[in-house]
Amino acid sequence: MKRNVMVAGMVIGFLLSLGFSAYAEEIRVGGGGAACNTVFRPVKPYFEKATGLTLTVMQSSPKNGLIDMINGRLDAAVAAVSLESMIKGADADGVKVDPAAVQKTEVAKNRTVVFLHRDNPVRKLSKDQLKAIFTGKVQNWKEVGGKDLPVIVVWGKASPGQNAQFTKEILDGETVTKDKLDSTDYAGIKQDVSANAEAIGIDPIGLADDKVSIPETPDVSSPVLMVTKGKPSPNVQKLIDFVKGEGRQYIK
Repeated sequence: MKRNVMVAGMVIGFLLSLGFSAYAEEIRVGGGGAACNTVFRPVKPYFEKATGLTLTVMQSSPKNGLIDMINGRLDAAVAAVSLESMIKGADADGVKVDPAAVQKTEVAKNRTVVFLHRDNPVRKLSKDQLKAIFTGKVQNWKEVGGKDLPVIVVWGKASPGQNAQFTKEILDGETVTKDKLDSTDYAGIKQDVSANAEAIGIDPIGLADDKVSIPETPDVSSPVLMVTKGKPSPNVQKLIDFVKGEGRQYIK
């Protein structure tokens, strides 16, 4: 009887050790949707297969990713906006981040593209045309070579970094039209565009699929960053090396 109890105890202990080992091998990254959808979700299965590590991707926002990383809930914050804007956002939420205490690593590039309904025949839009559309000066697609349909501008409420960059680079700082369809996050923007033949919106290239059409437009891109407390841990460094090496082929 004692021998059986000992054996059972050894088996349970071994199984528990496996569980703890598996947990210890998890890498948790999170933050901006552009970074998550363009880089980390696409590379996740290939990275896990190549390394045996588990990659958990937790999408929120750049500043929330930084806050979660500072508070120990993430191993790295990821974003397609500057570290300065992440720190500023965290500060607005009452979380002070010392820039000297964190380290940023650029791992890829994100490109913000224009999404149209897949039946929209427009294949190219200049900066001037985009500016006129998003500020409300162009209100019908026939004005830019499309069908005789009113333009619906889809604008995300939960994509502040993307909105700010597009506003600065394409709209020259002008305000987006008030006559717009307010959407939610990146996924919501794509869903709203794909559901409305008159719609136009912006999203990370990583979300593109056959549900939407992407016209040729001026380039709007930004670095994808990984931010850690000090030097990246060995496992996080493995992820960085993979993304910048073999994983590049899986990034959209």
